[in-house]
Amino acid sequence: MERSTSSHTNSQFSIPDSPLNRSEPLKYKESDLKTEEMIINVGPQHPSTHGVLRLEVITDGEIVVDVVPHMGYLHRCFEKHAESLAFNQTIPYTDRMDYVAAMNNEWSFVMGVERMLGIENDIPKRVEYIRVLVAELNRIASHFIAIGTYGMDIGAFTPFLWMMRDREHILRMLEWASGARMLYNYIWVGGLFYDLPVGFEERAKQFVDYLKPKLKDTETLLVSNKIFIERTANVGVLPSDLAINYGVTGPMLRGSGLKYDLRKVDGYSVYPEIDFDVPVGKGQMGVLGDCWDRNWVRYQECWESIRIIEQCVEKLLGEHKRTKEFDPRANVPKKIRPKAQDYYVRAENPKGELGFFFRTDGRADQPLRCKARVPSFSNLSVLAEISKGCMLADLFAILGSMDLNMGEVDR
Repeated sequence: MERSTSSHTNSQFSIPDSPLNRSEPLKYKESDLKTEEMIINVGPQHPSTHGVLRLEVITDGEIVVDVVPHMGYLHRCFEKHAESLAFNQTIPYTDRMDYVAAMNNEWSFVMGVERMLGIENDIPKRVEYIRVLVAELNRIASHFIAIGTYGMDIGAFTPFLWMMRDREHILRMLEWASGARMLYNYIWVGGLFYDLPVGFEERAKQFVDYLKPKLKDTETLLVSNKIFIERTANVGVLPSDLAINYGVTGPMLRGSGLKYDLRKVDGYSVYPEIDFDVPVGKGQMGVLGDCWDRNWVRYQECWESIRIIEQCVEKLLGEHKRTKEFDPRANVPKKIRPKAQDYYVRAENPKGELGFFFRTDGRADQPLRCKARVPSFSNLSVLAEISKGCMLADLFAILGSMDLNMGEVDR
């Protein structure tokens, strides 16, 4: 319901009218509503909003008429921080955008700086394979959050416990490599903070062998579950043309049938040397581009990440094995000062395309301008379009299928 904005001006104890004590204005007012319509506020503390997101929902009984997202409850001021700090000092701030995929965030940022400096071809192959290895481990951990919480959104609690159990193995491995549990600062401009710990590659092989049967159990328990299919198939259908128009990327776009993955399209790092597929939605349980397709794509991407990890481990134990002479910081520049230019770099994050725009003047160690193009923001923008006309209960199925992270929406 819409909150009152009365200031009680007749009272001697009235509070001055200021932005701090006024309610945030709604897009819709009571006068805009039809007799049978009402405004419902969902969030910003609602568990199914996956963070501090507030939804202004206009309903006609149980039917959703419109949805207006309200953001800004978790603003991190990332871009202004990046403009006041040296490039290498900004890396920990990238971790705090999509904080469940920190390795992927910092890799995208670092890759842009390396290309501006012209040193991307000087990065040792062992460093590149380690970057791919830790990024794919983090991709699985991010998808486990998405799949597990999505099941919980529509009433299935056990899959969430299973996903968190298996995700914990990944977090412990990445903590072993970097010293931090979630916010790593591990990938540096020109190299890495440290080489992998001795035995990390063998531990990764053991984890893959452990995870494969667990993933199959997840499919039986959740993905192919009859009740889950009934709640997600034919719900929140996102046609591919609408997804493109709204700038939707990642599993949401691929769930609509478009085979678009920057690891294949741009072929950055050593991904061209690795064999893996790009899963896309096929409308197996309903209409192409529905909630079930989006969740299925994330599940299949976990299998593809396993294939990538296995190939990286093989390379790191064979052709690019560790040596006493190897120094992961050997190519880290002493001073990071790119020439004057405008540059945009992008990478395939678990949620979609993460891009950074830099403007440099060639004189400073920090950019004049830094702009982050985050996938959750663009993906959230299509929520109203695919929610109109659905049942109120289905709104949470649609929102959960988007796998949003408000840390990067409010970056």
